[in-house]
Amino acid sequence: MDTPIVDFVKSYAKENKARFHMPGHKGVPFLGLESLDITEIEGADDLYHADGIILESEKNASSLFGTSRTVYSAGGSTQSIQAMLFTAFQRADKNNNPYILAGRNAHKAFIYGVAKLGVDVQWLYPEESNGICSCSITPQKIENVLSSSSTKPFAVYITSPDYLGGMSDIKGISAACRKHGIPLLVDNAHGAYLAFCKENLHPIALGADMCCDSAHKTLPVLTGGSYLHCAMSDIYGFADKSKAATALFGSTSPSYLVMQSLDLCNRYIDEKIREDIAFVQSKISEIREAMALKGIEEISVEPLKITARCSDDEYFRNLGIEPEYYDGEFVSFMASSFNSCEDLEKLKAAFENMPPFKKNVRQSRGFVNGERAMSIREAMFAESETVSIDKAKGRICAAPTVACPPAIPIAVSGERITQEHINLFKAYSTNRIAVVKEKV
Repeated sequence: MDTPIVDFVKSYAKENKARFHMPGHKGVPFLGLESLDITEIEGADDLYHADGIILESEKNASSLFGTSRTVYSAGGSTQSIQAMLFTAFQRADKNNNPYILAGRNAHKAFIYGVAKLGVDVQWLYPEESNGICSCSITPQKIENVLSSSSTKPFAVYITSPDYLGGMSDIKGISAACRKHGIPLLVDNAHGAYLAFCKENLHPIALGADMCCDSAHKTLPVLTGGSYLHCAMSDIYGFADKSKAATALFGSTSPSYLVMQSLDLCNRYIDEKIREDIAFVQSKISEIREAMALKGIEEISVEPLKITARCSDDEYFRNLGIEPEYYDGEFVSFMASSFNSCEDLEKLKAAFENMPPFKKNVRQSRGFVNGERAMSIREAMFAESETVSIDKAKGRICAAPTVACPPAIPIAVSGERITQEHINLFKAYSTNRIAVVKEKV
């Protein structure tokens, strides 16, 4: 597969021209990549008005993922999520208090997006949860909510895979949404690689109308590289609107280094990724078998993620293994097709040789169904102050206070903070929070 962006930039770098254009480093080595870092010079195309090498590269990505359109983002899935929301919101009836139906484990990028758009949210809560990272939404739940709603949402939004490796029944949820004429949007930030497993598990293949992928999370792409995908069926006409939507939420100076990595990744996907993923999956299966023999509970169903109920992350760090996430109850490991056999054998040996540890009692860390005191937009844009958690009871949450990872708010902007919220904040080691400033 050709790589038009990479080819153009390499050719330009070899010409050794006098660079009287941005960026300021002028191609002179500083970090070492400067010669390949350019701006929208003649022939380099424009990400938000692509009709040359960037459009050609995006079409390559679209063919690989099986979409009607795939557009690039150099601003991560934050940009793609917000563009996806805007694209869907355009078809909403603005005179009838439009709202979106969303799984409660939404990333803060979603919260920021609905605040910018002034969109209301009706939250979907799971019946059971492994903390704020987990929010299993069933097709039946979607069907029940949509069937009983007097006014329909302009879209349904879920996160799958979730941060602990849980995966929703996208096919079933899509069927429920399609029955009611509601588009399904999926935050697939952790699952770009799912399209290239032996069984295609990508949301677009399973019926989502739009989804975002953080290419940089599970593919060999520089941090910030992301895709916004539109379904091949495109029954809601999203493909024609998606490119303009990304421009609203991204820098006018997107990184050409990031775009080159997205471009080069197309060739890797086309030529080698399926073989590499199959190998890593076989090693992950061995690791899971080792965990089972040690009696270690594993809760992830995502193919390349392992999440163990384990009370010690330092054990792994002391062995030279850095996990993706640890919250005192679960420790997660994100693998990709670029993890070496040595990496995977090291993790397997760590589980095989793990000394006995006190198993955590299942902690009650489910979401708090908070009382809405203000809209998300009103609270986010209100004058605020930061207070200690112990002084926050009864106050209204302003901008959500949340660590990244996992960047899932415990209290959503506009919710009145309760003792349940406070207990959950403390469980996740959050000591201060922004609240709406009270009028004197």
